Amino acid sequence: MKKVRILIVDDHPLFRHGVKTLFLTTPDLEVVGEATSGEIAIQMAQSLIPDVILMDLRMSGCNGIEATREIIKYNPTTQILILTMFQDDHSVFAAMRAGAKGYVLKDAEKEDLLNAIRAVANGGAIFSPGIASRMIDYFAMARPAAPREAFPDLTEREREVLYLMADGTINSGIAAKLKISGKTVSNYVTNILNKLQVADREEAIHLVKESRLGNEEGTEE
Repeated sequence: MKKVRILIVDDHPLFRHGVKTLFLTTPDLEVVGEATSGEIAIQMAQSLIPDVILMDLRMSGCNGIEATREIIKYNPTTQILILTMFQDDHSVFAAMRAGAKGYVLKDAEKEDLLNAIRAVANGGAIFSPGIASRMIDYFAMARPAAPREAFPDLTEREREVLYLMADGTINSGIAAKLKISGKTVSNYVTNILNKLQVADREEAIHLVKESRLGNEEGTEE
């Protein structure tokens, strides 16, 4: 019987021990490594090439979203299952955009977790029941093709910085163009990411591209 090779990524030793103990009693699953941070997970994923990675979201340094994105980039055959206590919409959709194939809460029943791992290992996608229903509701909502004013929560200057980011301008270039300091640019970028509820610049740029695409579609109509 071919075992599913698993890498556990979590910064809580007690939780890793509990999950590992569960897998030791499960014949078709094998733990091949444990990582305490996103950076270590990226390195171990490349050296071990596990079938499934159980990925926590909130860790110091490189978080689970960033680690997922990097791992998928270099290990497209590795499936990532998010295992976390956080079930807010931002965390869920950020994980899906990064390439995760499943999202399970840490308070799930043991059998639900085992079934989720097997499903993801076989190429499926799986979510905790509550999260699945919210995803269905989200995509069922009628959404306008393009908002009349994109990113209304941002100030005019924050929108300037965001659009320059989306055009590929780095912080030093933004500072020179807007005649402000690099530190001020960094502060603007932090405010933008917080207001848009995204994990990093790449996600913010993705939102800008979606907004521009929506405007093009609206013009065609």
